[in-house]
Amino acid sequence: MKTALITLASFATILIFSAAKGDQSFGINTSVYIPIQKDTTLQNSIKRGKTVYEDFCMQCHMVTGEGIPGAFPPLAKADYLLNNRTKAIHAVKYGLQGPITVNGTDYNSIMAPLGLYDDEIADVMNYILNSWGNSSDKPVTEKEVAAIEK
Repeated sequence: MKTALITLASFATILIFSAAKGDQSFGINTSVYIPIQKDTTLQNSIKRGKTVYEDFCMQCHMVTGEGIPGAFPPLAKADYLLNNRTKAIHAVKYGLQGPITVNGTDYNSIMAPLGLYDDEIADVMNYILNSWGNSSDKPVTEKEVAAIEK
């Protein structure tokens, strides 16, 4: 019995010190002690961005990013996104009103501000810029989005 208590006390001590150091090998949630850093790799940003796109953008720009002719511009193979990166981020952050030309076609619709956080905007932009024939080697960062003013 004494050996079992010593073993249990030793195990508890290891768990406590492991949690204090942020060791998650015992399945302890240490977020109380050490903030968990968000994975900022491009592939994970794209995955998160897909969820944001499905929740906020897909209704107008469609599942395939093709948009609705005459109403909502395409995001698929969209020259506007690649040639106007800052303006595209600004549109997602603050909305868009007024004429734009995408792939040679004029659009003059209103895109309301979506109320997204800067990290969500970075993620959805990374998803859009790397989907449907778009390709961008430079990831959009939360810092880049934060620097864009109204």
